[in-house]
Amino acid sequence: MKSNRLVVGISGASGAIYGVRILETLKNLSYETHLVISNAGKVTLFHETSKTIEEIILYADVYYSEAEIGAKIASGSFKTLGMVVAPCSMKTMSEIASGVTSSLLSRAADVTLKERRKLVLMVRETPLHLGHLRNMLKLTEMGAIIAPPVPAFYNRPHALDDIINHSVGKVLDLFDIKAAYFNEWQGL
Repeated sequence: MKSNRLVVGISGASGAIYGVRILETLKNLSYETHLVISNAGKVTLFHETSKTIEEIILYADVYYSEAEIGAKIASGSFKTLGMVVAPCSMKTMSEIASGVTSSLLSRAADVTLKERRKLVLMVRETPLHLGHLRNMLKLTEMGAIIAPPVPAFYNRPHALDDIINHSVGKVLDLFDIKAAYFNEWQGL
C-alpha cells in the first residue's frame, strides 16, 4: 500500500512561505503531513509571514519539535512518500550532505535518503560558492532532488502568489501530488 504521508521541513532560509503553502495545499488534499521547523525557521517565519507558529502548526497533521530526535519521522520503519524541505538553508543542506545530523529536521532527511525515498530540497541562497555546489552534487548523487524555487514567467504571473504557487506546484508534482493551481506546459 502506498503511503499518503509527506514530511515537511521548514528551515531558516528565506522563503518560509513555500513551506507554509505546501502545508496549506496538502491540508485540502488527502495527504497526511508531518511537520518539523528548525529554530531558525521559526525566526524566518516570524519575519516573513503574518502567521504565528501556532497557526502554521495547525496546517500539519502532526508537528514535531526540532529537538525531538526520537520522533517517528526519524525512523525508516515509518513509511512516507518522502520529504520536502521548503525552504532549505545551506546549513541544513550541508548537514544532510555530510550525514552528520544535529536536529530532527536533518535526521528525517537523512532517513529519507537511506530508505531511498524522495527527498526534495528547495534550496534558497544566491550566489553559490563551490562548497554549496559540491554539497548539491553530493546530495544529487545520494538521490536527493535539488529544486530551488526559481520563478517561471511563461505562465505570466500577475502576483507574488502566482510565483509561489508555481514553485510549490512543481515540487508537489515531483511526488505525483497534483495542485489545482499548477498546470503542465502545453507547448506552443
